[in-house]
Amino acid sequence: MQTPESAGASGPQNPSTALPETVEVTTGPSPDSSPDMSVVWLHGLGADGHDFEPVVPMLGLPPGASVRFVFPHADVRPVTLNGGMPMRAWYDIASLTASRDQDEAGIAASAAQVAALLARETERGVPPSRQVLAGFSQGGAMAFHVALRHPHRLAGLVSLSSYLLFPERLEAEAVAANQDLPVFIAHGDQDPVVPFAAGQHSAGVLQQAGYPVSWHSYPIPHAVSPEELADIGRFLAARLG
Repeated sequence: MQTPESAGASGPQNPSTALPETVEVTTGPSPDSSPDMSVVWLHGLGADGHDFEPVVPMLGLPPGASVRFVFPHADVRPVTLNGGMPMRAWYDIASLTASRDQDEAGIAASAAQVAALLARETERGVPPSRQVLAGFSQGGAMAFHVALRHPHRLAGLVSLSSYLLFPERLEAEAVAANQDLPVFIAHGDQDPVVPFAAGQHSAGVLQQAGYPVSWHSYPIPHAVSPEELADIGRFLAARLG
C-alpha cells in the first residue's frame, strides 16, 4: 500500500530556513503510524519533488515494510550556468569547473533546509538511526554534503549520478557520528552531464576515508535504470534490517 500526499512548509518563513514543501509516499500496511524508516530524497537541477515519486514501487521493498519517502522541492533561484533562468535548484551553478565556482551561500541555506527535514522526521517518531538521505545529481551532491556532516548517526546515504562538494574539506568537516555510515554511490558510464569520473572520484575519496561504500556503475546516461533501482531497494532493505 502506498499513500501519496503533499506536505506544506512550516517553521520560520525565511527562505533559507523554512521547511521546503514536500511530496510524501508511505509504503506498508499502516501509513498513519510511525514508519520503520524515512527516506529524504533530493531531486536534481530543474526538477522537483515529484521527479522520483514514481520510483517507490520499483524499489522492490519488502511488502510489509513501512517506509516514508519525503521528496522536497528545492527553492526556485536563478542558475548562472543556464543563462540565469530561474528554476528549482539546491544552489547556483556558475560553471562546470572546480570548487571556486560553487555557491557556498546557496549550499549552506539548502543544507539547513535538508537538516530541518531530517529533524522533523525525528519529531514524527523516526529516529536518525532509521533515516536515509538520498539524492540524484545536484540533489546527490547535497545528500553527500549534509549526511557526512550530520551530527546524528543516520541509517544510510544514497548518491546517484553525482559528486562531492568541497572534497578537500571533508576530513576537517566530517562528523564522527557518521564516519561508518553505509554509502550507496551509483553512476552511469555514459553520463554526459556529470562525468562518470566524478562518481568514481567521490567513491574513492570516501573509501580512502574509511566509509563503507557500495559502488555501482550502469551502462546508462544521466538517469536511473531499473537495475539501479533494484540495487537501491536492496540497500534500503538492508538498512531496515
